[in-house]
Amino acid sequence: MALTQRVEVRQSQSLVMTPQLTEAIRLLGLSRLELGEYVAEEVRSNPLLEYDEATARGRDDTETVRPDPGHEQARTSDGPPLPVDGGSLAHDAEREPAARDTCLRDHLYQQLGMEFPDPVERLIGAHLIEMLDDSGYLADDPCEVARALGCSQRAVSVVLRKLQAFDPAGVFAGSLAECLALQLREKGLLDEAMRALLANLELLARRDFARLQRCCGVSGERLRDMVREIRSLDPKPGSRFESGPVLPLVPDVLLHEGPGETWHLELNPDTMPRVLVNTGMLTPAATGSLSRQDRLWLNGRRQSASWLVRALQQRATTILRVAHEIVRRQHGFLEFGVQHLRPLVLNDIAEALELHESTISRVTGNKSIATPRGVFELKYFFTSSVGSLTGEPAYSSEAVRDRIRRLIAAETADAVLSDDRLVRILRKQGIDIARRTVAKYREAMRIPSSIERRRDKAMPS
Repeated sequence: MALTQRVEVRQSQSLVMTPQLTEAIRLLGLSRLELGEYVAEEVRSNPLLEYDEATARGRDDTETVRPDPGHEQARTSDGPPLPVDGGSLAHDAEREPAARDTCLRDHLYQQLGMEFPDPVERLIGAHLIEMLDDSGYLADDPCEVARALGCSQRAVSVVLRKLQAFDPAGVFAGSLAECLALQLREKGLLDEAMRALLANLELLARRDFARLQRCCGVSGERLRDMVREIRSLDPKPGSRFESGPVLPLVPDVLLHEGPGETWHLELNPDTMPRVLVNTGMLTPAATGSLSRQDRLWLNGRRQSASWLVRALQQRATTILRVAHEIVRRQHGFLEFGVQHLRPLVLNDIAEALELHESTISRVTGNKSIATPRGVFELKYFFTSSVGSLTGEPAYSSEAVRDRIRRLIAAETADAVLSDDRLVRILRKQGIDIARRTVAKYREAMRIPSSIERRRDKAMPS
């Protein structure tokens, strides 16, 4: 067969990701702070862009959400609107953005100047201060100071012992046991029994009080007093100091209860930077004296500015649409609490809005919503499902975790619930759940096993 060349015309379809489309997709996933920095850089580099301060709060980015008619709710309330354990970020929103008077290192340097008149010891002390982590622990081996400064290890040890008497008590420790020992020593409570308790903290973590009593050689009443004293100490003495301001959580979406069992949804204008194109620089009078190259550059800036305005508006519209659909499906949670949180995955929202699942993931990442029950990350409303034994709709895994949490919180010392017992209770309530799932949920909530809880309840707090 002879090989020949020929020309063929074929028609096909393909999806081309232009640079602008790629950038628009990236904008969806930016947080409030990242978006602010991005827009600020664009305004600085493009003379045709400027902030639209006048209309920033007059925008019509609002919607009214009506409950999903296909999902009826039992008219039983879980109580007044309150932040929900395990998911609410409302406590973060209550923080005020104010720095502490001094950071940990500044606080220690003030004491260093007063307690160490010798310049060599002050130099060693300064090196040890710089080795501390934010919790007040020595992050590296103090022996490194001796090698770095060319001094003896004994000199470093002498300085370290003096530093361990600084305020706050417990700083400059190399371990949790040493940190607690320093605090007990300051209180005059570091006796042999306490030393034995600190040497067996793993038994305390496992709540094995019988073995602890034998190791410490004390009575049960004395051990209870020792454990109570240990629990009153600060395991991270340096964490009370801050190196900078604590920023409040600013929600991206605001939700208010409206009339007629509806919800009013709007974007937070403080999180949505609004820009416009300065057309004054594009008039014939302004461009008439420009060279052809300058006019081409200016036209490119105009196209870039117009694209950013459209991209920001599209981003805002998409966030509002996604939040609207989430609220519509989870209105039971908003009205009655976590027990009415419905199973929801990203694909459910994607199919309802005819968007790609990756788009929903970007929109809900690093975004939060303020509701009457608190401030929540949008990701919080997406939970897996747990089957039902009664033919009712599946339960949200978060709702099941909340039931487990409540059952354990209500148990008494003489009736501690094992995982098997929890399974039987949940099955009577119509929830099809396995023991390993209960154990997984319990461990995820950092709730000890029934054996550890029984030991813990045997000891007074």
